[in-house]
This record gives sequence, C-alpha cells and structure tokens, in this order.
Amino acid sequence: MKANENNFIDLIKKQKEEGILYVIETYGRLLHSIVQKRLYAAPDRIEECMNDIFLGIWRNIHSFDETKGSFEGWAAGVARLEAIDTLRKLQRELQTVPIEDMEIPQEDPSFLKLAEQELSKETEEILGCLKPKDQELFRRIFLNEEEPEEAGEALGISRDNVYVRIFRGKQKIRSKFGERKRARV
Repeated sequence: MKANENNFIDLIKKQKEEGILYVIETYGRLLHSIVQKRLYAAPDRIEECMNDIFLGIWRNIHSFDETKGSFEGWAAGVARLEAIDTLRKLQRELQTVPIEDMEIPQEDPSFLKLAEQELSKETEEILGCLKPKDQELFRRIFLNEEEPEEAGEALGISRDNVYVRIFRGKQKIRSKFGERKRARV
C-alpha cells in the first residue's frame, strides 16, 4: 500500500514501513531544521537525534490525537523534546571526565615560595600601621586562626578589649590602604 497524507498515520500504527518513510520525506526537512536550531553547537549529533525522532514517532504514534492538533505540530514537539534530551545527554557527557584523562597540574615549589614571600611582605606592610601589640593580635587571630578570646588571653587583653582593638585596627588599615588604592586609580 502506498503512503499518502490520508493513510500514513494508520500505516505507522500498523507498523508498516511505508508510513514512516512518508514522514521522513514529507516532514524530514522541518524536523531537521528544528533539531539543527537546537544542536547548532553539536552538528555531529544531529543525525543521531533525527534517527531518535523517527524512532520516537514510530513507537509513540498511538499518543498522537488528531483532535488536539496536526501531525506536523505533534512531530515538531517530538523533535524539540528529542533535541533537548540530546543536549542534556551531551551536557552530562561533557561534565563527566574520566580521572585517567584529567591532567593534574603540579605546583611549582619555587612559585609557591615566592608567592608566600610576597604575601608575607604585603601582610607585614599592612600590619605595620598598627601598634606592636595589635599586630600580634591580628597575626594570632587572622593568620594563625586562633579564637579571639584565646589570643587575647595569651596577650593579656580582656575579651571586650580584643574586639575593640580588632575593630579599630581594621578601620586604621582600611583608611590607610583605602587612600593608597584611590591614589593608584
């Protein structure tokens, strides 16, 4: 039996190859343009997606309801969904990289040492605007990660005074280095 616009749906429902060939001939360009629009970044996946669309139409033709719309609209919906599924699969593939394929960069010890020295110089310069006792407090709290109460106890400073010194020290640092930042700009 030859497929035409009146019987191709029935042919597909009866699992006759002529029906799906009619769909490929008649609607193939439309479906291809829908897929190409969504998979423009992965042109190598377009043909695979097209095959999945025709297979989806073949397997799900019973869900097509002529009273709800045209076959063309339904097939376009199948194409859009299949293209989105293909994009999701591609995204998962791109996110999953075998550990054997990963190149783990080795840290250059000389670079690390140089970076530490630079940070140390910069830290000392920043802390230089504070009184020696406040410098030690800042080192203990922000560099050695001691609790403020613990650092204050070691330096003989009350808990409340520790927080006051931190607050005032931060203000002093901001005012001094905020001016320098504005001068550079």
